[in-house]
Amino acid sequence: MRTPQVVVVMGVAGTGKTTIGPLLAARLGVPYAEGDDFHPQANIDKMSAGIPLDDADRWPWLDAIGHWAHGRAGLGGVVSSSALKRSYRDRLRAAAPGIVFVHLTGDRQLIEDRMRQRQGHFMPTALLDSQFATLQPLQPDEAGVAVDVSGSPQEITERAVQALAVLPDTAGSAQ
Repeated sequence: MRTPQVVVVMGVAGTGKTTIGPLLAARLGVPYAEGDDFHPQANIDKMSAGIPLDDADRWPWLDAIGHWAHGRAGLGGVVSSSALKRSYRDRLRAAAPGIVFVHLTGDRQLIEDRMRQRQGHFMPTALLDSQFATLQPLQPDEAGVAVDVSGSPQEITERAVQALAVLPDTAGSAQ
């Protein structure tokens, strides 16, 4: 029997992490944690003001997400995190070695359009360019899959479920 995976739904702002994450968790039968909830207020204030976070801002946030993911090892879970840089994903893996990533990818214009339509989110579209500039896609040695964000949330979730199903079982060997 396959060990339940701990999945980090990653990508630039506006790719749908907060929409796809809970749908994916429901499909997998595991809990979902919203990565933005792990940010200290100072980070939210910076982003709300249109100021990109630096690595010093991100380390405590990533550590909190990694701690949650570690606690879900063997149980499964889905958490959202931009995880744009390899070093950020390495930090998450250091805390929770069996995690896998679902990298939500898409056309910049589509993502910007979706960001303009969402209500009440602290991340302005002005930071999208910095997000794309920072993004380091998953490398072949990283456990994870890239999933295109075109289509409905249900279609995107189905693509993610299918892609995860063919990944090797990293959760069972990394505890």
